[in-house]
Amino acid sequence: MTPAWHGDAVGHYEGDTLVIDTVGIRTDRPHAMIDLFGTPYTDKLRVVERYRLVDYGDAKDAMQRGTKENRRAGGPYNPNYEDKYLQVQFTIEDAGAFTTPWTAVMIYLRDRGEFPEVVCAEGRFGFHNTEDAQLPTADKPDF
Repeated sequence: MTPAWHGDAVGHYEGDTLVIDTVGIRTDRPHAMIDLFGTPYTDKLRVVERYRLVDYGDAKDAMQRGTKENRRAGGPYNPNYEDKYLQVQFTIEDAGAFTTPWTAVMIYLRDRGEFPEVVCAEGRFGFHNTEDAQLPTADKPDF
């Protein structure tokens, strides 16, 4: 496997949860880090993400902890929101950087409309807000 900017990801469902397992993330780039705090990683990095829709009761603890411990880049959440929340639980394993795996949970709500579609591609930077940017396309899957 050749390492890629975003790694080699394989997804599958476990019940109502989408599980994405990613390995092979490139380390040969300036300031390679797994978070905004500059935490480095090695070629042994493995990220397992679990996406599922949850009710408020299931999301409440993670939201309270996130409000306390993390900054909220999207601004304050709507306390009257009654729809489903998107819960993303991710586990980081990297025997070259950490002595044990660690897990975190992020909660997203769509109180501002639908969840937006985001396109990721190798070598594309900053095209999200550019009107004339050429978005990557594919006639068929590359697998």
